[in-house]
Amino acid sequence: MAYWLIKSEAETWSWDQQVKSGKKGEAWTGVRNAQARNFMREMKKGDLAFFYHSGDERAVVGVVKIVKEAYQDPTTDDERWVVVDVAAIEPVPKPVTLAAIKAEPKLDEMKLVKNSRLSVQPVRPAEWKLVAKMGGLKQ
Repeated sequence: MAYWLIKSEAETWSWDQQVKSGKKGEAWTGVRNAQARNFMREMKKGDLAFFYHSGDERAVVGVVKIVKEAYQDPTTDDERWVVVDVAAIEPVPKPVTLAAIKAEPKLDEMKLVKNSRLSVQPVRPAEWKLVAKMGGLKQ
């Protein structure tokens, strides 16, 4: 299993909306960055991702599961862009802010710290474990 982080502005697609989409999940549409798209192509069914609110909040607020692997983004006719379907698993009891992540020396190499603008990114297992602990998740 691999770990990821996916970002959305709460005004565009919030954690609450993700939860309401249920177990079938929702397509993660609108990614228009080649590196982020390539990461989505690597995602496998069953992988987990942190759900991150960007914008003003800048915090990990939930955990989602990849429930369908990459396929053509239905919001565009451009075949270069793909989506994966994600379903909410659980909220993070104590949202983990970008500031808290940047303040943790063990997370200095995390993609979120190095390239905070990338909307889909991998998370190393040790980083996943630490962020989950910071957020009060039982792992």
